[in-house]
Amino acid sequence: MLVSTRGRYALRIILELSTHDKDEYVPLIELSEKQEISLKYAEAIVAMLTKAKLLEGKRGKSGGYRLVKKTTEYTVGEILELTEDSLAPVSCLNDTPNKCPKAKNCKTLWMWENMNTLIHNYLFGITIDDLNNPEKKGDWNI
Repeated sequence: MLVSTRGRYALRIILELSTHDKDEYVPLIELSEKQEISLKYAEAIVAMLTKAKLLEGKRGKSGGYRLVKKTTEYTVGEILELTEDSLAPVSCLNDTPNKCPKAKNCKTLWMWENMNTLIHNYLFGITIDDLNNPEKKGDWNI
């Protein structure tokens, strides 16, 4: 699994929004500048996050974007799952049930499945609140 810039930038945008008052709409240009993401790329990312109902957008003079949930309710896993094609370590785990013709006799499948479970549990166990409070790191550090 390789996390793309889209996934990393989506996390950065949500983290940036989490530093603002929950009722404050932050202009896209501000998000773009503070996170050093091109305006066009930031626009595509917030559109994806808004469509998935992770953000709320408002047009006009006092417009921008804000979080729709508490920071304790956003997980790194849900954000990366949205932005990445897959979080699976191998492609055969992208289908349920597994459609690989070698799955029945694959001696490594159990290992990949366990790794996939570890990745999933780890990323879905970390919230935006955790990332904003590094002193909590011991709670989810491996």
